[in-house]
Amino acid sequence: MPRGPLEAVSPLDGRYARYTEPLTDYASEAALMRARVRVEVEYLLALADLEATPLALDDGSRAELRALYEEFDADDADVVKRLETEGYGDHAATNHDVKAVEYFLRMHLPDAERQGPWVHFALTSEDVNNLAHRLLLRGAVEGVLVPEIRELRDALAAAAREHRDLPMLARTHGQPATPTTYGKELAVYASRLGRACGRLEATVDDLSGKLAGASGTYAAHEAAYPGIDWRAVAGRFVASLGLDHEPLTTQVNPCDDLAAVFDALRGVNNVLRDLDLDMWLYVSDRYLGQETVAGEAGSSTMPHKVNPIDFENSEGNLTKANADLTFLADYVTTSRLQRDLSDSTVKRNVGAALAHCLIGYRKTAAGLETVAPNEAVMREALAENPEVIGEAVQTILRREGDTGAYERVKELTRGQRATLSDFRELFDDLDVEESVREELYALTPADYVGVAGDLVDDLD
Repeated sequence: MPRGPLEAVSPLDGRYARYTEPLTDYASEAALMRARVRVEVEYLLALADLEATPLALDDGSRAELRALYEEFDADDADVVKRLETEGYGDHAATNHDVKAVEYFLRMHLPDAERQGPWVHFALTSEDVNNLAHRLLLRGAVEGVLVPEIRELRDALAAAAREHRDLPMLARTHGQPATPTTYGKELAVYASRLGRACGRLEATVDDLSGKLAGASGTYAAHEAAYPGIDWRAVAGRFVASLGLDHEPLTTQVNPCDDLAAVFDALRGVNNVLRDLDLDMWLYVSDRYLGQETVAGEAGSSTMPHKVNPIDFENSEGNLTKANADLTFLADYVTTSRLQRDLSDSTVKRNVGAALAHCLIGYRKTAAGLETVAPNEAVMREALAENPEVIGEAVQTILRREGDTGAYERVKELTRGQRATLSDFRELFDDLDVEESVREELYALTPADYVGVAGDLVDDLD
């Protein structure tokens, strides 16, 4: 009996499969097979372009070969897997995933007898794998994750503009502080997320590949064709895949570029985790109201509850993603001497880390769609904390030359609740111009927001 999502070992392919499906083309084993076929086919075509090699491929043959990865499907993936694990046709089981891809390609050559020896010519498996993994990572980040991040950033920016002038009590150290506006606080996150996404895109643009053989010396290439500038050939080939060429490697591409991508993703996730926490607290303080969904239960025992579950789910998934990304960044940059195989199984988990990212992004987006500011509660909180104008009072008095201004306001407000009436009694006793007294009388928490609303215009 075929197993479905409810039997999946991982929630990524089970409970959350509907969220992670867009990553299938980049994070599945079939996707890795397809990327390897692409590298092998394009390398074969590159060899055919060299005057020194007797390999000739006409336009029809080239199109036919490219179709192997462009039209790679589940049946093809099954053949590759069988070549690896149980054997297929005339081939015994390879117990080697890249060798299985090589045999798969040979099976589909227009002229296998003459063209077969050129498949995987002078390469080591890592030449294929390092390129395939980077093609998949770039596709996943650029094609799936970045669009989600950009949508989140745009949603935050739109909400920031809509609520730019809505006053809200700020809290520093969890205590009432100088008021802000809800829109300005969202603009902070939109700005941070935009910068973090830009850093991520830059690291993906810097992904690099190698094609230098078993120890990074082009030894097999040189042995076969010493007259060819193989470094130049490798550079052109890697560039043709949209990657930078890494000329100095062992058998392994050092993977510092992968670590940079993982670290950049962590930066994005940290911004969103911070947002999740703040939104959760705003919901808890009733600054934000949540839409209810018909038929949905917030608690198995408390019927009244409407929980901020999307922000909580996002927080959990982004935290898990960051743990995985930290591990990956630390692990893939090390290798014993010229090569060990421990990174092979580790790199197969890159997709899981990306999947947790994607779930987190979508859950944050869902949370933002279901909350709306509760202006009445925000204004009530401001009215209940008039002491926050103390900063403005002592600053204005300093302007007027009052050297004891800070201490006077501190005595009135620190560790105790002061009312606007208390402040006005203080103002009545001040030896200041009447215009200054009127300026102080006009201060209210709801109006003491500086240029918070105008700051939203600093968003691109």
